[in-house]
Amino acid sequence: ITFKDQTDGCDEPNYLHHNDIIDEGDFFEIMPTYAKNIIIGLARLGGRTIGIVANQPKVSAGCLDINASVKVDVPGFLPGINQEYGGIIRHGAKLIFAYAEATVPKLTIITRKSYGGAYCVMSSKHLRGDINYAWPTAEVAVMGAKGAVQIIFRGKDNQSQAEEEYIKAFANPFPAVSRGYIDDIIDPHLTRLVYVMIWNY
Repeated sequence: ITFKDQTDGCDEPNYLHHNDIIDEGDFFEIMPTYAKNIIIGLARLGGRTIGIVANQPKVSAGCLDINASVKVDVPGFLPGINQEYGGIIRHGAKLIFAYAEATVPKLTIITRKSYGGAYCVMSSKHLRGDINYAWPTAEVAVMGAKGAVQIIFRGKDNQSQAEEEYIKAFANPFPAVSRGYIDDIIDPHLTRLVYVMIWNY
């Protein structure tokens, strides 16, 4: 499983169905028409019923907004004055509380973008995530390379070179693994096997 371009969106429900991660590709989505940038639902993994929370990159780049925070690949919280006035901090805090206080096992797989505060919110180790894995395609960073370089190297000529250096240094899962934020990097094709083994342990 590879992504030609990290800026492309993938259709998360189809992704679950077609990559044999869940039993028989059978996913029951809850509230599919509300806050479409976040997907929640039920499936079976190794015969056990599990809940799935995933960002939907095809809608608002999968960013968390007020509705998604209430409902719940996260690239971050949707910025903007409308979100701030609407109470994104309050609603985001509810989501953080829900993850932190959940008593069920929380297994996380980061497949692509996981930036900033939204990384922390989506069941990270910082919120008592039990097992956190990443694919080699994962990007765990404060923000995406382009945005970071525009802030750090504002007004300088070598932005394309700086962007490449940022990608090599941060836009991958290795720094997060070295800091203990991710337990391991796993082959995408082994995702189902690894998670079934964890559930049966």
